[in-house]
Amino acid sequence: MPKTVQTSEAGGTKPLPFEEAIQKLETIVDSMESEELPLEVLLQRFEEGTRLLRLCQERLSEAELKVQRLEKDLAGDTVSRSFDPGVAGTDTETA
Repeated sequence: MPKTVQTSEAGGTKPLPFEEAIQKLETIVDSMESEELPLEVLLQRFEEGTRLLRLCQERLSEAELKVQRLEKDLAGDTVSRSFDPGVAGTDTETA
């Protein structure tokens, strides 16, 4: 079963990269949709998928906060931009 933390050669742990977590989550979803699995295995995969989803959501929230901190105009006011991958240029400013 995939874990959300990797073990390094030195014995320490490092967080799973976002891209790898997404890939593992997609693999779990695909296997749950395409295979006939026993209930116990389905529950284990669901639990791992839930952990990966939380991890990905946390990473995205952290990234969003970093972007917001970086998007300051010259006056020092934060410029908040709504993210919609299908629509470019959806900006709203907050004072």
